Amino acid sequence: MNAPFKTPNPEAPLWDLTDLYASRDDARVAADLEKARGLVEALNGLKGRLAADQDAQALGEALDRAIQLYEQASDVLGALGAYAFLSASTARDDATAQGFEADVREKITAIATPTVWLTLEINQIDDAALEAALIAHAGAARWRPWLRRVRAMKPHELSAELETFIAERGPITAQWPRLFDEQLAALRAKAGHEELTLAEALNRLSDAKPAHRKAAAEGLSEALAARAPTLALVLNTVAADKAMEDRWRGFKRPADSRHLGNEVDGEAVDAMAEAVAAAYPRLSHRYYALKAKAMGKARLDHWDRNAPIETTTPRAFTWTEGREIVLDSFSDLGGDFADRAGGFFDKPWIDGRARPGKQSGAYAHPVTADRHPYVFLNWMGERRDVLTLAHELGHGVHQTLAADQGTLLADTPLTLAETASIFAEGLTFDRLLATAPKSEQRGLLAGRIEDGLNTVVRQIAFHRFETRFHDERLRGEVSQQRINQLWLEEMGASLGPSVKLNPGYEHWWAYVSHFVHSPFYVYAYAFGDLLVAALMEARRNDPAGFTPLYRELLAGGGSRTYVEALKPFGLDPRDPAFWSVGCQRLERLVDQFEALA
Repeated sequence: MNAPFKTPNPEAPLWDLTDLYASRDDARVAADLEKARGLVEALNGLKGRLAADQDAQALGEALDRAIQLYEQASDVLGALGAYAFLSASTARDDATAQGFEADVREKITAIATPTVWLTLEINQIDDAALEAALIAHAGAARWRPWLRRVRAMKPHELSAELETFIAERGPITAQWPRLFDEQLAALRAKAGHEELTLAEALNRLSDAKPAHRKAAAEGLSEALAARAPTLALVLNTVAADKAMEDRWRGFKRPADSRHLGNEVDGEAVDAMAEAVAAAYPRLSHRYYALKAKAMGKARLDHWDRNAPIETTTPRAFTWTEGREIVLDSFSDLGGDFADRAGGFFDKPWIDGRARPGKQSGAYAHPVTADRHPYVFLNWMGERRDVLTLAHELGHGVHQTLAADQGTLLADTPLTLAETASIFAEGLTFDRLLATAPKSEQRGLLAGRIEDGLNTVVRQIAFHRFETRFHDERLRGEVSQQRINQLWLEEMGASLGPSVKLNPGYEHWWAYVSHFVHSPFYVYAYAFGDLLVAALMEARRNDPAGFTPLYRELLAGGGSRTYVEALKPFGLDPRDPAFWSVGCQRLERLVDQFEALA
C-alpha cells in the first residue's frame, strides 16, 4: 500500500493557465486552430512569389509579408502547444491530459506542415538578390537575424516532399518522449515505509541524515532498474530516428545539428569539453576528496555527492523567504530586473507545488513573444530550490526582455539561453553567502561548488556519455548493459576516486530527460556557466557599466550570435583561454573551501 503523498511547503503556488485557455473544452481552442489555418492559407497564397524573378523592392515586400504571416501563425499555434504541454506536465498520470497534448500536437503539425515551402523557397534566392531585397525594403531587413539561421540550414535541407514527411511524422516520434515522461511520473522509490516520487527521491539525496540518503538512493536504483529496459528502448529509438534524419541531411556527427541550431562550431564545443575534462582532477576530484575528509569518510558514497557538509539540519526556506531572497538578488542588477521577476509572483505564472503526477525538474516556458512565460519547479524548501527558483526566473526575465523582438527573433540559441538563468543563480548564491552566519558559510560554499560541478563537470560528463552512446548507436542497437557501462565510465571519470559508484548507480542515466527530449542539449549548461563566469568577472571590474550592456544582451534575444553579443564586454569565446576563466573561478572556490576546512 502506498504511503500518502505529503506536499512539502503547501504555500508554494499553483499557476493559472486561463490567460491561455480556460480549459481543454474552451471554445477558443477550436477557434484558434481555425485562425491558424487562415493565416497559413494566406501565407501559402504567396508560394512561388519568393523564387520568382522580380526587382529588389518587390522581393523585399514579399519576404516581409510572408515572414510576418509565418510569425503570426507561429504565435497562435505556439499558445495552443504551450497550453497543452503546460497542463500535461502537472498531470503526467492523467490519461486525458496526455491525450489532449498528443491530439493538439497532431493538429498543430497538420496545420503547420504546409508551410515547409517557406524556408526552402527562401534558400533558393541568390545571395546577391536576397541582400539587395533587404537593402531595398526596411521591413524585410528586420528579419535579417532569422534569415541568417534559415540560410545556415541550406546545405542540410531536403526536398519539399521529404521535409513534409519529417514534419508530419513529428507527433508520432514524440510519443517516445511521452512514454519516457509517463514512466518517470509513475516511478515510486521505496525508502523505508515511504514511497517517493522521482522529485522526492532526488531531493532526499540532500538530506542531512546518511540513512535517509542511502534509503532514497537504493530505492531509486531499484525503481530505475525495473524501468531501465523500457527506457533503454526509448533512448535507442530516439537516437536511431535522429541518426536517420542526420544521414539524410548530411550531418557528419550526431551533435552537428544541435551545433548548427546553437550557431556554434563543433570544434569550439569539443575544445570546451576537453578543457573541462582536463580540469576534472583540479575541480571535482580534488573537491570530493576534501568533502570526504570533511565528512570523516575515506570515500563518499554516490548518494553523498550533494549531502550537506554540516551534521546539523540545513536551513529550510519557506516560499515567502525564497521569493524575498531571489527578488533582492535581482534588484542588484537594477529595479527593472526585480520588477520583471516580481511579476511572476504577483500573477499566477509559477507552479511550484510538488504533487503526485507532476513531472520532476524545472523549466521556464516562454510560450510566444505576445504571451507571458510560465515557470515550473518542484519546491521542497531546500537551498537548492532557492537557486532553482532564481535560475528559472532568470529565464523568465530574459524571455520578457526579448519579447519586443517578436517570436522569431526572440528565440535564443542555447549558447546564450542559459546566460540569464545561471547569472541569476550566481547573484542569489552571493546573497545567501553574504547574509549567512559564519557557522553556515562552509556548508553554503560547499553547496555553491557542488552546483558549479553539477553545471560544468557533470553536464560535460553527460555530454561525453551521450556522444559515445550516439556514436555506438550508429553501428546498431546499444544494449542496456552497454549503456550502463558507458554511464559508469563517464561518471567515474568525472567524479574521481573519492566517490564510490555503488551497485544500482549504473541505471541512473535513465532519469536524465534531456537525453530523450533534446539530444545534445546538456553541453549548453556548461557553456552557459563558463560564459557567465566571464561575465561576472566583467561585472566585478565595472559594475555600473555592466548592467546596461547586460540588459541589451538579454533584450537582443536571438538577433545576434553569441560572438556578437559578447563583443561589447570585450569577451571572445573563440579564444581557447575564454573557457579557462570559468574553470579558474570554480577552482578558486575549491581553494576557499580548503582554507575553511
